[in-house]
Amino acid sequence: SLGTPAPLSNWNIKCATTIIQCNNVMLVGDSGVGKTCLLVRFKDGAFLAGSFISTVGIDFRNKVMSIDAVKVKLQIWDTAGQERFRSVTHAYYRDANALLLLYDVTNKASFDNIRAWLTEIHEYAQQDVVVMLLGNKVDSTHDRMVKREEGEKLAKEFGVPFMETSAKSGLNVELAFTAHEGTHNGKAHKLSKAPCDENCTDPRSSIALVLYF
Repeated sequence: SLGTPAPLSNWNIKCATTIIQCNNVMLVGDSGVGKTCLLVRFKDGAFLAGSFISTVGIDFRNKVMSIDAVKVKLQIWDTAGQERFRSVTHAYYRDANALLLLYDVTNKASFDNIRAWLTEIHEYAQQDVVVMLLGNKVDSTHDRMVKREEGEKLAKEFGVPFMETSAKSGLNVELAFTAHEGTHNGKAHKLSKAPCDENCTDPRSSIALVLYF
């Protein structure tokens, strides 16, 4: 991990080269639900197999891609799910424009904790934040403990979009990281934009997306 970068706000970077939209994508949720694996699958197209290693504090990676003919830089923040790092995560909620909320379909406790995460978001994030609920690890069909219908019902209760994902197979991974661009509680939503180039590194010049695992 890269430690805890100091929170910043209202950064607008004008570039001498190509102007692109910068969106900060933030992943949060219970420890062990696959946040880092989902990030690596999206960024590098690979699956992290083997021993589980918890993220310490906050880590991030960048990816530049075209979305609806717009060149977008996604700065993706991977946060630790353990309680002792929660205060660090809180510091980044307030500037988030979009949140991905993700749980592990093979871990009922991670699903049951979604309500607590949503309460935390309500307390620390902006009122107009974009939230999407994700059920991860759907490739583990024999170990599934949370039915798709349960995820859909919870998402409907809180008025947020829902989909299931798999870092192992790649199912819906790219869609999960890009669908928030035009979604806000199921409606078209214009996300804030800050111009920058492909080398801009400020996390607060962009949109934050939170992911619950």
